[in-house]
Amino acid sequence: MDDHRPAGLGDLPADLCAWAGGLTLAVAIAPERPPLPHAVGAVLLAAALHIAIAWPVHLYRRRYDRGTLDELRAAGVVAAAAGAALYALNPMPTAPAGIPVVAAMTALLGMAVVRAAARRRRSLDGRDPVLVYGAGAAGHRLLRSMLHDPHCRYRPVGVLDDDPAKCNLRIEGVPVLGGRSALIAVLERTGASGVVFAVRNGDGALLRSVRALVTATGRALWVLPSLDETLDASVGDVREVQLSDLLGRRQLDTDLGTIGDYLTGRRVLVTGAGGSIGSELCRQLYRFGPAELMMLDRDESALHAVQLSIHGRALLDSPELILCDLRDAAALEAIFAARRPEVVFHAAALKHLTLLERHPGEALQTNVIGTLNVLSAAAAVGVARFVNISTDKAANPTSVLGYSKRITERLTAHRSTVADGTYLNVRFGNVLGSRGSVVTAFQAQIEAGGPITVTDPAVTRYFMTVQEAVQLVIQAAALGAGGEALVLDMGAPVRIDELAHQLAAMSTRPIEVVYTGLRPGEKLHEELFGHGETDLRPLHPLISHVTVPPLDPALALALSASAAPAALSGQLADLCAVPVMDAPRLSAARTS
Repeated sequence: MDDHRPAGLGDLPADLCAWAGGLTLAVAIAPERPPLPHAVGAVLLAAALHIAIAWPVHLYRRRYDRGTLDELRAAGVVAAAAGAALYALNPMPTAPAGIPVVAAMTALLGMAVVRAAARRRRSLDGRDPVLVYGAGAAGHRLLRSMLHDPHCRYRPVGVLDDDPAKCNLRIEGVPVLGGRSALIAVLERTGASGVVFAVRNGDGALLRSVRALVTATGRALWVLPSLDETLDASVGDVREVQLSDLLGRRQLDTDLGTIGDYLTGRRVLVTGAGGSIGSELCRQLYRFGPAELMMLDRDESALHAVQLSIHGRALLDSPELILCDLRDAAALEAIFAARRPEVVFHAAALKHLTLLERHPGEALQTNVIGTLNVLSAAAAVGVARFVNISTDKAANPTSVLGYSKRITERLTAHRSTVADGTYLNVRFGNVLGSRGSVVTAFQAQIEAGGPITVTDPAVTRYFMTVQEAVQLVIQAAALGAGGEALVLDMGAPVRIDELAHQLAAMSTRPIEVVYTGLRPGEKLHEELFGHGETDLRPLHPLISHVTVPPLDPALALALSASAAPAALSGQLADLCAVPVMDAPRLSAARTS
């Protein structure tokens, strides 16, 4: 298909008809009409003049692409010159002198319309017929892009929208043919090869419903990315459906001014900077222009990767990268004393639930004692704001991971009572596509040919994209008060079984789903709020504030990582439940 076919002699008859029509119209509206022989002579003269002038201008000698501005400019020159010559020769002496002028303008308009219509008709031939789902602003812009982009491979044959008021409208000439209930019938009637979902930041349930209908007919489904991915709504942005689309795509209302107040021009340190959350934190924090961004991790390869993602190169020779283990309290104190960060995001942690059930001593040393080391180093240099990244497993914990993260929440709350600055927690659920997450595991199983293993058909989990999680973490850190846990709105929990089947359906080969049973420490349904915690959102619609009871660090320090795993797990569980008023008494009992 060639959308840029040069103009040739095939356009000449249409142009001569445009002149005939222009002269006929001009004569018809003239107050004094010339004799018919004069009018016919004027048409023949206009045709001859047009051909004579068009030839040296190369209008029909395949110099110009059909329907382009260059061709229209050449046609305008020919029409103007032919009109001027017609006016000078005056083939209708008894008629008003303005007839040639009106005829030339009308003829040019006719030539332009014919070329535009032919170009559009030709450009749509051979393209894949598709339906566009969504008649909002994004749908309007997408249709315009489809119809006017010469390289677009889609031809819109209809629009679908669930708003009854939009039914029977025509958008860019394309009719609205109904809503979701009519989707299958419209697909069959129009012969469309697929559907482009053009509802920006739409609800995941809506996309899943549309996808189920489309795939049932064997057609393809594409999506227009969310506003978080691109501000445009052109056909070049249309892509395949991703798992993040099926879970829901929300545009976040981020208060950039508030964030800038505590980040811009400040020295900011991120622990666990090479992890999924930590690396995205670094990328987003960098945009706020901190005076210094310090990225700390014990994994040198992860530090290399995050530096590469921020700067496009990673020579590992800049002071922004800090190689250090949280378990080394002396090294942390020296780093904080030398670099003196003002804002700290503590994202470093061990996070694999099942592995930590077998090795609770590692959870104690990294998640609990490591956090205490960071808290102590931060307090020693007067950090203004400390943000501990927690997890939904800290709400009513049932696993070593949950116990250790709940303890870190309480230790952070305790630090807020004895140190200057604001020490707070941010709690959220699973991050889509993070290293070691269930989605990553499923994708690896699919690549290996299956099966996908699910613990229980009824198990549910909360999910959000890493970009959304980090945006809310940064926003929450600006809003939170000392001793709080800010709980991020994760949307509706997702059934892991449904997630597995969706991923399997996206595979090019059949993938089996098998069930293995819940493992020790796992919940059937995760919770975002613990017993006694209330969902209050005074400052941001997606951020809840809950008070966390402080915990005396001496209690955590009294535990031994070398204790038997079962005993240590029980001690960690007991520590989570220690009331504030009993802390001194229990601390004395532990150390005696």
